[in-house]
Amino acid sequence: MQKLLAIVAAILGGWIGWWLGAHRGLMTAFVLSMVGTGAGMYAWRRITEHYLR
Repeated sequence: MQKLLAIVAAILGGWIGWWLGAHRGLMTAFVLSMVGTGAGMYAWRRITEHYLR
């Protein structure tokens, strides 16, 4: 279940990054999507370490 929720967090982070970057252009949206994906994965990792263990 943790891996599934990590994927969901990565997708949400990537979507938010894409949405923020889409106003500036395609490459900005792509870069911010990658940053958002990493941020979502990092945030989920921190949440699981703190609350679920």
